[in-house]
Amino acid sequence: KGIDRASLVGDAPFFSTAQFPWAQELENNWRVIREELDQVLEHREDLPNFQDISPDQKHLSKGDQWKTFFFFAYGLEAPANAARCPRTLALLKKIPGVQTAFFSILAPGMHIPAHGGPYKGVVRCHLGLIVPRPKEQCRIRVADTIAHWEEGRTMFFDDTYNHEVWNDTDGVRVVLFLDVLRPLSFPMSVINRTVIKAIAASPLITDAKKNHEAWEQRMEELWR
Repeated sequence: KGIDRASLVGDAPFFSTAQFPWAQELENNWRVIREELDQVLEHREDLPNFQDISPDQKHLSKGDQWKTFFFFAYGLEAPANAARCPRTLALLKKIPGVQTAFFSILAPGMHIPAHGGPYKGVVRCHLGLIVPRPKEQCRIRVADTIAHWEEGRTMFFDDTYNHEVWNDTDGVRVVLFLDVLRPLSFPMSVINRTVIKAIAASPLITDAKKNHEAWEQRMEELWR
């Protein structure tokens, strides 16, 4: 409850983009990101599934319907991926308090079942990059609200609320998926950073890093 009281952006399922001024530059440059994404998608079949990187997420993703392309997660970087998308990385580095960044690629027909995140110290942001139509069939529910992505637009939400995702279209949906530090008043802002460091050192993240490094080594051969 301490984070709820200290939150400088309130405590609601969704947040206004205006509460995160840095989002404007991301939206202004979305086509730059999309160009680099298009090159990544040429290798879509070879990209790791979400559960391959983070096995504790097996309940959310099975098969090869949720592909990922990580830039970093809680301070652990993916240098080969970053080198493939240098302009995207340059934009990501400007975001204050960004903890996690990856391309989240959902196949047609993919459903991510209802779940909730474990920790309110971060806010989730999605930048729409490829949003198939009809948009009513490509959607996210957070608490009791349904929302739709738009290409070139950011969406901010609190992932600790129960949420789920559907792509009931015939196309692939891609967002740039970010977790950023929740704006908090002092001293909760300092406590939050300490908790985030502990998360970064946990097996949840370090094991995912090992899995990703193994994937990067395989991809080096395939992407030459």
